[in-house]
Amino acid sequence: MTSLLTYTFKNLPNTSKWALRFCVRPLSSSSQLQAAAASQTKSKKTLAKPNIRNIVVVDGVRTPFLLSGTSYKDLMPHDLARAALSGLLHRTSVPKDVVDYIIFGTVIQEVKTSNVAREAALGAGFSDKTPAHTVTMACISSNQAMTTAVSLIASGQCDVVVAGGVELMSDIPIRHSRKMRKMMLDLNKAKTLAQRLSIISKFRLNFLSPELPAVSEFSTSETMGHSADRLAAAFAISREEQDEYALRSHSLAKRAQDEGLLSDVVPFKVPGRDTVSQDNGIRPSSLDQMAKLKPAFIKPYGTVTAANSSFLTDGASAVLIMAEEKALAMGYKPKAYLRDFTYVSQDPKDQLLLGPTYATPKVLEKAGITMNDIDAFEFHEAFSGQILANLKAMDSDWFAQNYMGRKAKVGLPPLEKFNNWGGSLSLGHPFGATGCRLVMAAANRLRKEGGQYGLVAACAAGGQGHAMIVEAYPK
Repeated sequence: MTSLLTYTFKNLPNTSKWALRFCVRPLSSSSQLQAAAASQTKSKKTLAKPNIRNIVVVDGVRTPFLLSGTSYKDLMPHDLARAALSGLLHRTSVPKDVVDYIIFGTVIQEVKTSNVAREAALGAGFSDKTPAHTVTMACISSNQAMTTAVSLIASGQCDVVVAGGVELMSDIPIRHSRKMRKMMLDLNKAKTLAQRLSIISKFRLNFLSPELPAVSEFSTSETMGHSADRLAAAFAISREEQDEYALRSHSLAKRAQDEGLLSDVVPFKVPGRDTVSQDNGIRPSSLDQMAKLKPAFIKPYGTVTAANSSFLTDGASAVLIMAEEKALAMGYKPKAYLRDFTYVSQDPKDQLLLGPTYATPKVLEKAGITMNDIDAFEFHEAFSGQILANLKAMDSDWFAQNYMGRKAKVGLPPLEKFNNWGGSLSLGHPFGATGCRLVMAAANRLRKEGGQYGLVAACAAGGQGHAMIVEAYPK
């Protein structure tokens, strides 16, 4: 498939001109654009459906997202999750006993707290009568937590659910080798000295070699970065275009941070350390400096580098989701409706990171709207090459017809509406927590910019993907 894609997309219109616009156009969003968005909003219909409960996100928070190995390095995942829950309680003043259920997403589980949702909830002071469970779906784990909450409320099982996600890459489980683990378990079962000595006699030095975790596919044994590099090559995306997009992400995130737009971030007093109040991975550089970095995965000719990839991140997020009638009865003014959503999956070898391309047209059709109706796009940025490949695929009739079984392309998102406050490349990507950040970014942008519909989309390991429509709550 790769060679076929390479041939085809190298013959599509060159992307260098629009890639260059990534660095400029969104940085100068004008009052005219906001006014135009506001005027569009007035003419759009609501996506409410008859006989289906309206479900709203009241508000959401997240801890600052930090580079792994920095201020959170001595914590455990439930510490960060507890901080997000506590921040949500403080932000919303929701009574703990009103919450019917708590769901968290995570990817790399700490074995001592495998149900991190439950441990974090107890630590944050929720009643021991409040059920909590943890889900995992790679980079869309907190997306799954939120949509599970939506389903619980839509079915009438719950009225108030807290959903969130957490990841702590600073302290990931490193296992003994399989042989060493087996020997230790056998020793634990041995009842006599002779049995123990017999087991120990089988020990070899190579038993001590640890099993190090890697961000790779179990089914293909390929790292995600290597797959991103192949995807960029297949879609004829240059190193320069990837660096330009990464610079755009960091520049927009820096502007959003300086202007106080990242209102979902809540300060966190790290035990034994200072209070952390903002993301620390936002680092606008220059194209010249970025060009000096060597390829990180396919050497020496690859185009994916540390500068145009998301970095290993620690962080947690949480959102308060309610039935609309419950929220209004409690005096809340919700931020947004959570509308239609979809999950997709495809070939984990050659289409590992194309989830947004497959999910976007499906969720738009479910909602009965088009790309032109979307006012704010929030796509997960795993790699610059992944984002640019998805944009190319979404704008290709050939790809839609030959790989998606569709008659026509879904279209290219307008760049002035795309990830305007930065993305995972700059803000960070705690695997289990990014989904909630995307939803809150869309909701907050809609309120700030006067739009009505937001589209959240993300890819995930295993060749899976997610998309959701967020509708602004009327002011």
